[in-house]
Amino acid sequence: MKRCRLLSCCAVLLVLGLMPPAFVQNDYTVLEKQMAPMRDGKLLAADVYLPKGDGPFPIVVARSVYGRGDVTFARPFLDMGAGFVVQDCRGRGDSEGVDRVFEDDGWGTLQDGADTITWVLKQPWCNGTVGTWGGSALGIVQERLARATQAVKAQVILTASSDFYRDFAHQGGAWRKHMCENWLTGQGDAHVIDLWKSHPTLDDYWRQFDNRRRVSKVTAPALHVGGYWDLWPAAPPANFLMRQNKGGQGARGNQILVMGPWGHGLNHTPRDYGALKLPENYGFDVEGLQDRFLRYWLLGEDTGIDREPRVHYYTLGDVDDPKAPGNEWRTAATWPPVKTKPTAFYLAGDGALQRDPPKTGTRSFVYDPDNPVPTKGGGNLSLPPGPFDQREVSGRSDVLKFATPPLETPVEATGAYSVKLYVSSDAPDTDFTAKLVDIYPDGREILLQDGIQRVKFRNGFARPAPLPLGKTGQLTINLALGSVVFNTGHRIGVQISSSNYPRFEVNPNSGDDYPTDDNKRKATNTVYFGSGHPSALYLPVRF
Repeated sequence: MKRCRLLSCCAVLLVLGLMPPAFVQNDYTVLEKQMAPMRDGKLLAADVYLPKGDGPFPIVVARSVYGRGDVTFARPFLDMGAGFVVQDCRGRGDSEGVDRVFEDDGWGTLQDGADTITWVLKQPWCNGTVGTWGGSALGIVQERLARATQAVKAQVILTASSDFYRDFAHQGGAWRKHMCENWLTGQGDAHVIDLWKSHPTLDDYWRQFDNRRRVSKVTAPALHVGGYWDLWPAAPPANFLMRQNKGGQGARGNQILVMGPWGHGLNHTPRDYGALKLPENYGFDVEGLQDRFLRYWLLGEDTGIDREPRVHYYTLGDVDDPKAPGNEWRTAATWPPVKTKPTAFYLAGDGALQRDPPKTGTRSFVYDPDNPVPTKGGGNLSLPPGPFDQREVSGRSDVLKFATPPLETPVEATGAYSVKLYVSSDAPDTDFTAKLVDIYPDGREILLQDGIQRVKFRNGFARPAPLPLGKTGQLTINLALGSVVFNTGHRIGVQISSSNYPRFEVNPNSGDDYPTDDNKRKATNTVYFGSGHPSALYLPVRF
């Protein structure tokens, strides 16, 4: 049966409080292509799915750049007795206006998210209770609208960036080439690539996308879900903590976080992932938790969600040893979930990674932007993601490898990881990269996290501070976070270079922000060790 399209008389029927013509299918009703007015007069298209019954109903809203889809997305909400509204974001699908890639979804001159919620609340099929749902881009728009309206009663955010500059576009000050360029091009927004690249520093353009701002305006409880190999693994815990501790009334204390051994597909990540076969228990019933969460906050049912732990997280271990510590789900009251001590593992000139500061020394390598280290796994979108074995790329002359001796006892590291380096270069500017690896007894170098830091942004991203040629400077490479137990017999490894391409754009070493055909040059980059220059990997070791 063909869906009935709404006619112009619907406006009159709405005024009378009557339901407009609709497509009725078994146990639900579809109101197709409803046009919601925004504050500038543009109309955004939405499909409305309503459960069987007289209504009105609590409503779950999803705002999408990928199209409105079908009843598959609505089904979980219909089954609980809620309606579902899925809307094309501005300039997408049947919606009017120009797509500016999240720019109009927050608290700026245009506030499409807030205006959509206002529109939903005025409809006769809404009982005055509205929640939001979605992941990735659909999660990002949720975080942005939460700072523009206090009318949302609950949110399910399945991975969302917290800070566009640091998470999305310029991690460590380096352009996230493959993800940004491929995603924007695939969305028909290739013109935005030049716009984003025209803002290489953390300026006012990027501050409008910084969710750390206006957190006190957020009043919605939320379920945040993320993965250790996701595009922005540190963002869901950051969003959770901001809202849990600094949010407005309603948000504080009412956030839940789930972190698993997953990529961007979250709990649908395949078990054979990267170079690992994840343990059988690596999955989590996100859908069940989501159901209990929304039933509590939107339907008023006592599902016990208010008495459940605030944090659920997976601790990875040796996936080949069924008796190894880790490889289990744990719960906690907050993040980081356990007491840890920031512990330095010092880099030494002989390739050792050790607990005591080494003798003074240096190691140098030549970084050629025309021959960068190829990307091998990590938090990627359209490149192969996950915990890949790094041996295919780590034997290059421009990669410095450091490792502990085989561990005599397990070491658990749960929380944020980082590498502090003392460096110099004979180039006007360059990058330094780092990878944290779990070295298995058979030699596999399993990537846990990676990161990058542009030297001229070592003191902050708002303005460059070039390091004088030959001078030594200090920088920190953030490696996101995780929870892992390095098993007995394993070695903890860190690998230092200056490229990870095409995950990150190459640094031309000329001082320019981006490479061209004629501005690239080689750089001799040096890492310093010893008491005066204690380069080290820092792990949050559980005690």
